[in-house]
Amino acid sequence: MFRARDASRLRVIPYKDHGVARDQISACALSVTDTLQKKGFAAFVVGGAVRDLLLKHAPKDFDVATNATPDEVRAHFRRSRIIGRRFQIVHVMCGRETVEVSTFRAGHEVSDKGDDIDKGKTDEHGRIVRDNVFGNQEQDARRRDLTINALFYDPATQQVHDYHGGVADLREKRLRMIGDPTQRYREDPVRMLRAVRFAAALDFEIDPATRKPIRELAELLSMCRRHDCSTKC
Repeated sequence: MFRARDASRLRVIPYKDHGVARDQISACALSVTDTLQKKGFAAFVVGGAVRDLLLKHAPKDFDVATNATPDEVRAHFRRSRIIGRRFQIVHVMCGRETVEVSTFRAGHEVSDKGDDIDKGKTDEHGRIVRDNVFGNQEQDARRRDLTINALFYDPATQQVHDYHGGVADLREKRLRMIGDPTQRYREDPVRMLRAVRFAAALDFEIDPATRKPIRELAELLSMCRRHDCSTKC
């Protein structure tokens, strides 16, 4: 849950400062971003692929985030299909490669007074039960889990857009939750597992504020046996 005072600050990092070149992006992901940008939309490689490239690892796959709606994306790619119920995304297929294209979406937010702006989106435990609201790039970055997973790469300019200090956290080998960790874990308990899994896989330290609530909220993971908790943010 985010309050207005938790304002993020965009930092645009040029190629000379991060070293990730356009030719490191898969041909299919480049086709998707180039096509959408030529049609007047914003389009970025996002999430794990950007994180892995900055760490000099080979990404397993490439995801794209855009301000185009699923129907608009679908209209520009012959080999594509819209999937999902809770939040629609588009799979664009190029040969054997599939690129997942998602529309920027907003997270669960509250006002300065603590009032719930989006009534009905969480249950009594604070777990998100509906989050199918389109948003802008800043909102999309804010609703992601860890700062290192909230990075956007523009193949056209070879710039990284970083709203939450994710590049600095990568360099410091630090895992940090975006927003208030307790609230973010209540929204989706699987985020606790993701933090621990990334710490083990990347040999990163979990930031103290991100680590502290995990023990006391671990029992919330039992809800994921009964509910559709998220596994990808």
